[in-house]
Amino acid sequence: MSEVADWLSYTSPISRKNAAEAVFEDIRSAITSGRLAVGTRLPAEAQLATRYGVSRPIIREALRSLQTLGLTQTRTGSGTYVVTSMPGPELRYGGYSARDLIEARPFIEVPAAGWAALRRTEQQLARLFELCDEMDREEDPLKWVNLDSEFHSTIAESSGNAVFAKIVADARDALMRQSELVNMMAQRRVASNVEHRRIVEAIAAGSEEEAIAAMEAHLGQVKQVVTTIIGEGQPPH
Repeated sequence: MSEVADWLSYTSPISRKNAAEAVFEDIRSAITSGRLAVGTRLPAEAQLATRYGVSRPIIREALRSLQTLGLTQTRTGSGTYVVTSMPGPELRYGGYSARDLIEARPFIEVPAAGWAALRRTEQQLARLFELCDEMDREEDPLKWVNLDSEFHSTIAESSGNAVFAKIVADARDALMRQSELVNMMAQRRVASNVEHRRIVEAIAAGSEEEAIAAMEAHLGQVKQVVTTIIGEGQPPH
């Protein structure tokens, strides 16, 4: 029996809640431990769905995150292959690297939060609170990521600065992929929800200083997870 068949033979049904995260973590562990060696072609989606007792869309979600992490690569007409057992420092989300986002976000989203505290409209503030409530209730990882993306975009728009708003809009896809991966790896949704609400409460209070501090704290937590993922204590200067 091949290594893949041997691994596949151990059925591993998981709970429906956060299913994609559990599938992602199980396959990631099999890769990083060497049980699924570099060069291995992963089983088809249908086989993986049977192994875990979940739907194929959940499998696709987990596989997408594995590819974003750089552990696998999907080859058209051939399948998904393990290409490395460890993510590298040049982890990329489309046109941006993880390092790009880590370095740039504090210079864009922190001041944007400060200006939002001074310039936001009542409609924008109401939407930010709605987004916090929706994220608190949402358990589907991808739907949460979409809400998270809208949250950060709305703050940039609320700053009243078109440059901040455009930069965040242009990087939106990369930011969503980073958010998805961070939450797959570190299950940070609950903590992020708390941090998001602190940001909005500071914006509602009209406190530029508190909004800046709250956004700095939130991005600092994201940075900590990402630098752990890419294997660096600090991004290089």
